[in-house]
Amino acid sequence: MKSFLFRLYLAWMKFRARFTTMEDNTIVVLNGSGRSGSNGYAFYKWLLVNHPEFNTTLVEPWPSSHLKWETWQKIGAARYVITTHQPFKVRKHQINVQLWHGVPLKRMGIMANNTKYRDNKRNEKLWHKTADIVASSSDLYETLMSACMAIETKKYHKIGFPRLDLLDSPVISKKQLLKDLFKTEDDQAQIGIYMPTFRYELEDKTIMDKIKEGNFFAFEDFDGERLNEELKRRHQYLIVKLHPYEMCLFSAFKSNYSNIAFLNNDYLFDHDYDLYELLGDTDFLMTDFSSIYFDYLHLNKPIVFVTNFLKQYEKTRGLLMGPYSEITPGISVNSEQELINHLDHLDNQQIANRRLYWLHLTSQVKGPYCEKVFKYMTQEYRG
Repeated sequence: MKSFLFRLYLAWMKFRARFTTMEDNTIVVLNGSGRSGSNGYAFYKWLLVNHPEFNTTLVEPWPSSHLKWETWQKIGAARYVITTHQPFKVRKHQINVQLWHGVPLKRMGIMANNTKYRDNKRNEKLWHKTADIVASSSDLYETLMSACMAIETKKYHKIGFPRLDLLDSPVISKKQLLKDLFKTEDDQAQIGIYMPTFRYELEDKTIMDKIKEGNFFAFEDFDGERLNEELKRRHQYLIVKLHPYEMCLFSAFKSNYSNIAFLNNDYLFDHDYDLYELLGDTDFLMTDFSSIYFDYLHLNKPIVFVTNFLKQYEKTRGLLMGPYSEITPGISVNSEQELINHLDHLDNQQIANRRLYWLHLTSQVKGPYCEKVFKYMTQEYRG
């Protein structure tokens, strides 16, 4: 019922916004990705610095039923509407630039095990009618996205993803990041970041209960103090960046870890950072089924894959490629003990070669990416 009423609200506001006069030098970024690697936010920040002649507005969170009418007027007046999730525009002659939020590893749309036929057909129609430019990084990306969303090939344009511009030039130094999050200085520091996918959709209460208790890995053998000591011995520091929903569950947990810090959206919003503006300072990534690993390949640094819910995830939602061991260029761990056993040996030449293989498969475009997106949508796109 809520979904139906929200669609009704969007339809009504779109209708009203159509009567706003459209202006050619106006861009609206509808950001549904927060600060956790948002192509929209990265592009917005770049536009403010490099193209002040354009009137650019950031709308977040998106979608929302709490937007002011003045914001809807700006959406209606925009010549270019930039989206990070589902395509959107209020009138035919607007140009929707779909940046999406990563190379997909998890099944979506018609490919997923946990979606509804009616919703899938609605989404297919939405992409067909509304998306004008779909930013792409590779042939593989286009194949995966079309398998899920039935996007026509003519909509794809290999212009890359704006957030990748942020990886090579961190907004603060590694020393400052260590000071901000761990309140320490360490010239030997290795900083890792753990970013799991949205585990709530596994519909397993026991997982959520573990997270509430502070077991952010949801390992059966989790011992936070022990892990902290093992990291400390090696001058390793672990940033934990959970999905916002999981972070809310976790908020009541108080820790005194010296080498484990929890990064929430408050830190990012307070400093006007996107997570990707900090990733370049890290030395390794830990994830499970998140597509962030495809982007992290650009840094050519070690990746650790956490597999304790692999079978469950494959059954509940599914992955687009497999076997998992063949598509993940890094060490896999299923428990805290396995993780500790690998902390001294996170990388080797064979793994590095596999990272390059997957980088070449998923990225056929060279940066700067923001510039490519802007040039294509304003100068080269012919409709």
